[in-house]
Amino acid sequence: FQHLEKSAVLQEARVFNETPINPRKCAHILTKILYLINQGEHLGVMEATESFFAMTKLFQSNDPTLRRMCYLTIKEMSSISEDVIIVTSSLTKDMTGKDDNYRGPAVRALCQITDSTMLQAIERYMKQAIVDKVPSVSSSALVSSLHLLKTSFDIVKRWVNEAQEAASSDNIMVQYHALGLLYHVRKNDRLAVNKMLSKFMRHGLKSPFAYCMMIRVASKLLEEEAGSHDSPLFDFIENCLRNKHEMVVYEAASAIVNLPSCTAKELAPAVSVLQLFCSSPKAALRYAAVRTLNKVAMKHPSAVTACNLDLENLVTDSNRSIATLAITTLLKTGSESSIDRLMKQISSFMSEISDEFKVVVVQAISALCQKYPRKHAVLMNFLFTMLREEGGFEYKRAIVDCIISIIEENSESKETGLSHLCEFIEDCEFTVLATRILHLLGQEGPKTNNPSKYIRFIYNRVVLEHEEVRAGAVSALAKFGAQNEDVLPSILVLLKRLFEFLNPLQVKEGFDATLSYMFMTVLEPLLGTPLPRYNAVLGSQKILPCYR
Repeated sequence: FQHLEKSAVLQEARVFNETPINPRKCAHILTKILYLINQGEHLGVMEATESFFAMTKLFQSNDPTLRRMCYLTIKEMSSISEDVIIVTSSLTKDMTGKDDNYRGPAVRALCQITDSTMLQAIERYMKQAIVDKVPSVSSSALVSSLHLLKTSFDIVKRWVNEAQEAASSDNIMVQYHALGLLYHVRKNDRLAVNKMLSKFMRHGLKSPFAYCMMIRVASKLLEEEAGSHDSPLFDFIENCLRNKHEMVVYEAASAIVNLPSCTAKELAPAVSVLQLFCSSPKAALRYAAVRTLNKVAMKHPSAVTACNLDLENLVTDSNRSIATLAITTLLKTGSESSIDRLMKQISSFMSEISDEFKVVVVQAISALCQKYPRKHAVLMNFLFTMLREEGGFEYKRAIVDCIISIIEENSESKETGLSHLCEFIEDCEFTVLATRILHLLGQEGPKTNNPSKYIRFIYNRVVLEHEEVRAGAVSALAKFGAQNEDVLPSILVLLKRLFEFLNPLQVKEGFDATLSYMFMTVLEPLLGTPLPRYNAVLGSQKILPCYR
């Protein structure tokens, strides 16, 4: 389907008018139409309507695959075709028919093409479908009702009794969908939602999905109550930690740790459950547990300390995502003596994980530097090693941010950090990062014991890089001259040479207006004499807004 042409597919759709109907061929053409629509191909109203009317003739066939494709195509084309209500009678017939395979999809398709004026005509059928004994039909009606709430809230609200009956179904999906509909009908009425939760808390539910939804609703209400942990809603969530379904247990633990103003004592039951999940044979549960513990460690590292042994076992996990999260959690909760060992472990698989997880590691190292400033040398070397490796902009920016924050907070690390950043901008492909580092060098470099060693790196940027980085480098050089009298003569010589080399009047095409302006603004104060004014340059639109 990769190189399909819309006109060719619409031409093929004329096969729908042939008799007898070829189900296999027609289903293949409908698949092509669906593919085009989902790839973003624009169908004109006339084109869509013509194909839609031809497709309605396919209801004469009883082939189940073709009928299913018809339902899907009706849903997709309902928003672009005209007079789609022409299939209402066919869909109503399928909806109320005896074939259960047709009834559920017919309900979904019918609700997709029905507007608020027509909904009353099929209201009786919808109520019957909601309480239908066939789970697929009941679920279809409940989910369709949920979609209809957006356009016909008052009508769907009348179906609450049927939805409550469906909520007592033995089928777990029907119960979940019924609870969803009941909640969305009442979500603007806090008292009604509380009553609904109280009712289901007393009688219990069979569906783990419904329990997960109740936990989410309860936690939302708790947040609105400003985290009153004496509430029966909090007791309900805590009781769910002992549910037989793992997904319900995890949902309850996740809800508790995400509640605002939760104390370490209140977190303890949830952390204990997550600790058990850390040794689960299921990778999904181990990942969920360590990810949530990682989040807890940001606010309550002491609460997670009890899990350190289990987290250390996950460092060698075959799933690198789990191993990364385990190490970053340990970095937040571990002691100063364990840092060297953890750094050695994490460096062994850094190349195997995605940039997203590398950013998580960098953030953990940043927090660790604040906690143990004496370890800045080890951590800085590790960050510089990461900086030299391949990676995207977000990953590199996270490392640069981390190094800059270490430099700002720990004066002992300044010279080491600036040297690392100087080497990085030699091969930096990101303009934003290069200009930011140049700004930092201009700010911090003149105050160091040996400022002249940074000038070479900055000078190279003016000669080798493009306009924006050059402008940043010129500004940084000027700061060295302005803040340090020892290097001022050297800086003036460099700036004069650069001004002659890059004077825009010597370049006939594509002159560097930003640089010219930068030279004028930084050289005049340093030299104490005015430079020639080039009006054509100063008035140029090529001057960057930040230097105008």
